[in-house]
Amino acid sequence: MRLAGKKIVLGMTGGIACYKVAELVRSLGKAGADVHVVMTQAATQFITPVTMQALSGNTVFTDQWDARIANNMPHIDLTRDADAIVIAPCSTDFVFKLAHGACNDLLSTLCIARPAHIPLLAAPAMNVEMWQNPATQRNVSQLLADGILLMGPAAGDQACGETGMGRMLEPAQLLTEIIAAFQPKSMAGKHVLLTAGPTFEPIDPVRGITNLSSGKMGYAIAEAAWEAGAHVTLISGPTALPAPYGVQCLHVQTAQQMHDAVMEAIGLQHQDAFIAVAAVADWRVANASSQKLKKNSGSDMPELKFAQNPDILTSVAALPDAPYCVGFAAESENLLVYGAAKRIKKNIPLLAGNIGHHTFGQDDNELILFDANGHHHLPRADKHTLATQLIAELAERLSQH
Repeated sequence: MRLAGKKIVLGMTGGIACYKVAELVRSLGKAGADVHVVMTQAATQFITPVTMQALSGNTVFTDQWDARIANNMPHIDLTRDADAIVIAPCSTDFVFKLAHGACNDLLSTLCIARPAHIPLLAAPAMNVEMWQNPATQRNVSQLLADGILLMGPAAGDQACGETGMGRMLEPAQLLTEIIAAFQPKSMAGKHVLLTAGPTFEPIDPVRGITNLSSGKMGYAIAEAAWEAGAHVTLISGPTALPAPYGVQCLHVQTAQQMHDAVMEAIGLQHQDAFIAVAAVADWRVANASSQKLKKNSGSDMPELKFAQNPDILTSVAALPDAPYCVGFAAESENLLVYGAAKRIKKNIPLLAGNIGHHTFGQDDNELILFDANGHHHLPRADKHTLATQLIAELAERLSQH
């Protein structure tokens, strides 16, 4: 319910992407938002007001002279207590209207008459040639200069049969953008590098050593950092999770590969913070077989020899111009003792500790944060809530760093 208590005026203009907005309205409602739909006459050619009213649970408005509004001023009354206005899909024609201050129907008049403190978000949706047209690009530049947040568009297959930029973002992506618009930009302009998930150390081509980390905590932190305005690079071990929206995600398998990817990322771009969330294997199989090890009757079990993996967090913390380092400790017992000791051993300013088997694979968690002043507890909550709290802590520390 990350949009609980938020009133969103959702404007729909003409375009086949209207069918996606039906799912967006459902998702906004599930996130706690109170959605009020305003449609242009062109939008009603693609999906009916009846459908949008059923999905939003509120009256749908299409006419600037609608007598159902007591003072007959829906362009005023619909926005005065709104938390945001979202235009999806936003057609080429409506991009022009926003850029030039045109107001010849309810939705365009509503946008121009909105109070300055209400954010306006637009999700462009149009044919690739229409998007690339110089006139459209001039209008888009004006929207950006006016402080309108553009969500997309994306490249891909289009209903007309052509392929390219202009496709509206998917409903889940739009929901992520809308939620992010309400988050404080405490990490604006910062570069954050994270690791997440388990590593997998091969024994042979089909077997390996891994652990129970699902990657959910690390992915939630990456998303929370992006929502706070950071440029985020996520280096992930094998998980079943989709890459977080807006985040550059690199996939690796072994601890050595993760180490190399982290060091390369730091070499290519200065990182303000490094958050080592991944559950990295301490050891790898030094004599991994190039062929599948067979189980033969009466034969001895093959002897595995182990070599120690590089310590990624220690390596980063030891760099001459190291980013602000945040470690994670997944313990099975004595968290207060082991967590404090691990922070000192790694020589890092902040460490987040948890009991591994109480969180691996779960959607919630609880954390204890260790720093030079001691420790404090972040109570059990869903992982995204904890991730948001951790990023807020990091932002405050970076501001003093």
